[in-house]
Amino acid sequence: MTELLPDRLSSDPNSPFYDAELLERGVGIRFKGAEKTNVEEYCVSEGWIRVAVGKAKDRAGNPMTVKLKGDVVPYLKDAPEAE
Repeated sequence: MTELLPDRLSSDPNSPFYDAELLERGVGIRFKGAEKTNVEEYCVSEGWIRVAVGKAKDRAGNPMTVKLKGDVVPYLKDAPEAE
């Protein structure tokens, strides 16, 4: 991989870990070897992801999330896969 992704990234614009340019390029997450599409936030060094739980919302209108622990591998979707 020619470009390094951040250790932590969030899709919430109010988060200090939000990066609009990077999210526009498309970031994929492999969690415990499986592709995840509903990841709200991840941290590689601590080994966790936050995923949305159904369509439930909190008082502020944000999606309810749960933290799952395991191996996290982020990658850019627009980057060609190494063979």
